[in-house]
Amino acid sequence: MLTVNYYNDFFEIGQQKINFSFYELSLPDDDPVYTLKKVMEDLDFSGLLANCSDKGRTGYNPIMMYAVITYANMRGIRSIDRIVDLCERDIAFIWLTQGRKPKRDAFYDFKGKKLTSDILDDLNYQFMRRLKKEGFVTLKELFIDGTKIEANANRYTFVWRGSINYHLAGLLDSIDKLYSDYNSFLQDNSFGEKYELGNAQMFVIDGIDKVRDVIEKNRKRK
Repeated sequence: MLTVNYYNDFFEIGQQKINFSFYELSLPDDDPVYTLKKVMEDLDFSGLLANCSDKGRTGYNPIMMYAVITYANMRGIRSIDRIVDLCERDIAFIWLTQGRKPKRDAFYDFKGKKLTSDILDDLNYQFMRRLKKEGFVTLKELFIDGTKIEANANRYTFVWRGSINYHLAGLLDSIDKLYSDYNSFLQDNSFGEKYELGNAQMFVIDGIDKVRDVIEKNRKRK
């Protein structure tokens, strides 16, 4: 089946590895794109692949599309048009897509029909757990201060590019709800007891009220 081959294709299992040494020469050894792909090898993509049809015209590899969107978010990029442009010009994105150039319609179709909110939440949760297992983040202290997200164990800093904008308040609300859902999930499954955390919240938004005050002040500026 087509979906069975998506994983092997993206992670180059059972086939000769495509040589992208030209791109890798210009990529720093510590570029998070390498960490991203390594961590993703252990994720369970069955939910995503089950939502992809084997019939009709073959589209882009859904695992690759998820990787591109995740890597873009790590770099503070959320605009589909910007992601499309980077897939054509940015060496890290070109390496991740193996030279393919998905267009905006492909991303909108993927996000609208294949990467449902439940599937996205599941993959993101798996991704965070793998990062913790590899020592890249600690779930005890993952703070958002409105400027950057710090994965403190390996000193990576993912910066929110650009100034606080009009839509940030809504974004904070979405993150707040997502973190609340994650905390409830962890508590319901006794992760606090397992890791000796008690009732401590493993996902925390620190200073959210202060950030909202800044947003409101920025809105009033002419």
